[in-house]
Amino acid sequence: METSRRQMLRDAGAGFGALALHGLLGAEGAQAAQGTASPLAPKPPHFPARAKRVIFLFMSGGPSHVDTFDPKPRLRAENGKPLPFAKPKLERTATGNLLGSPWEFKRAGKCGMEVSELLPHFAGIADDVTLIRSMLADNINHNGACLQMNTGEQAFSRPSLGSWATYGLGTVNANLPGFVVLSPAQPAQGAPLWGASFLPASHQGTLVSDLNNPIANLRSRGVTTARQRAALDAINALNTDHLKARPDDARLAARIESFELAYRMQQEAPDAFDVSRESAETKKMYGLDEAVTETFGKQCLMARRLVERGVRFVQVYHTATSKRSSCQLWDQHGGLRGELPNNCASIDKPIAGLIKDLKARGLLEDTLVVWGGEFGRTPTTEGGGDGREHHPFGFSMWMAGGGAKRGYVHGATDEYGWHAQKDIVHVHDLHATILHMMGLDHTRLTYRFGGRDYRLTDVYGNVVKDLLA
Repeated sequence: METSRRQMLRDAGAGFGALALHGLLGAEGAQAAQGTASPLAPKPPHFPARAKRVIFLFMSGGPSHVDTFDPKPRLRAENGKPLPFAKPKLERTATGNLLGSPWEFKRAGKCGMEVSELLPHFAGIADDVTLIRSMLADNINHNGACLQMNTGEQAFSRPSLGSWATYGLGTVNANLPGFVVLSPAQPAQGAPLWGASFLPASHQGTLVSDLNNPIANLRSRGVTTARQRAALDAINALNTDHLKARPDDARLAARIESFELAYRMQQEAPDAFDVSRESAETKKMYGLDEAVTETFGKQCLMARRLVERGVRFVQVYHTATSKRSSCQLWDQHGGLRGELPNNCASIDKPIAGLIKDLKARGLLEDTLVVWGGEFGRTPTTEGGGDGREHHPFGFSMWMAGGGAKRGYVHGATDEYGWHAQKDIVHVHDLHATILHMMGLDHTRLTYRFGGRDYRLTDVYGNVVKDLLA
């Protein structure tokens, strides 16, 4: 008597083989069922969300916290002296003596938040900001640190924060990508920072590098919309038949969705990215009328136009100015006194304009804006005394809107700005908190891959409730 494989799995080993088969078939069936609808269709959050959308302003290279948001009087008083305690064993290159900030700090807003004189426009939004002075990361190199800040993982390919957000919530506007990346030059690591990894490919970020021509080949020359639709229907019919035999092929499903999205984008994308439609007053508020602020100002204004139209997650990388194109603008190993003021000048007015504009339009209440880089800079010197090394042991980031406390300073580093020592916020904690503000429980937002459940925060991370309003 012949025995089928199904019968053998059911009968052998007390039926454990059949349980495994059932689990595999169930997973395939679930994926196939999900494929019947757009993977970016809106999904309900785990609980009521404070933030419906996120704009992450990423300062590629690592901003110096002790020169921007973390004043250290003792560091200035002991400028030129040796660091009075042992440095961590994790050190890229040996640094010299203490380097106090060359710039003064002033109190900003009604909250009295102390901010560097390099950021005068920030003073106008300080009362809307939660400043975190106790950030902690694990990697001292750009590639690993950028990966961790953007994906939660230092070495391996993992889904990015924006990909997890669209996987968990979908997006509101079916005519635009759910996750958009605005980066004139490529930051360290590049595409993995906004990639979807093992999540369905439709959740990866859509890169916009040419701000003057954001979406290439969007218009089809010499072909009517009706003929486009007919051709697309024919292609999709063939692809759908092909997909039926391969229900777990996420790349093919994403390709089908990308054709449809591109077709729909023809109507809405040109308007969404066209900042020329804004008033002269708005353009001036973002600094589009000044060479130093034009590039980043255009990125910030595009970000506002995108979230206003329902894009779930916008990542804005500061990687270029009108005078220089670089992937690591904030990487001041030398030339600190010249380069840092230029960096601050290029982002200060556009960011203040973004926060004020979101607030005026009633969008700041449910739009979370996050600012920061992959790490900070050492309080000690490098590069002949006019530079600072990479520093993941304690640095600053800030957030505004989306349910964050207003006019609040969280945590602290030591008297020299070396170690985060009070109310420490690890990168995993930051990610858990961002997802929480979006109505997602970071422990429940998981994806089955390679035999186990993965999540953005791995097995770490706690929601920092003190950051919430």
